[in-house]
Amino acid sequence: MNFFAGIASNQMLLIPVSAMVAVQIYKFARDWWRTRNPSLHILFGTGGMPSSHSALVTSLATATGIHYGFDSAYFAISCVMALIVMYDARGVRQESGQHARVLNQIVRELMSGHTISDRELKEFLGHTTIEVFVGAIVGILFTLLFI
Repeated sequence: MNFFAGIASNQMLLIPVSAMVAVQIYKFARDWWRTRNPSLHILFGTGGMPSSHSALVTSLATATGIHYGFDSAYFAISCVMALIVMYDARGVRQESGQHARVLNQIVRELMSGHTISDRELKEFLGHTTIEVFVGAIVGILFTLLFI
């Protein structure tokens, strides 16, 4: 089978990726509507409500369960991967964003008038618990709607 034809017909790949893209487009459109200023940073960035990473991995787990069975090793693997990604989005990345905020504030206060760099650390990295949870629900519902 042709490589590209295989990818184009792979629902186990296309549905989760579509869920992630749909969430990112939603966040972009919502921000554009609220600010009246389109920002590609929102479209391609991380963080925000809902979590596109959570939507992606829960969509994959749901599709895997439907396709291979909820008692399969494939479903178990996809669930473990989903939990790791969602934990990372909520825990590690959220903490990194908080650290970036503090470091940016320290640099602004200590170096006012002195330039170290024009670039600040990215502060909007992770997700709150509700953003992860809503992203997970979106991923599950998206898959059930399109599979």
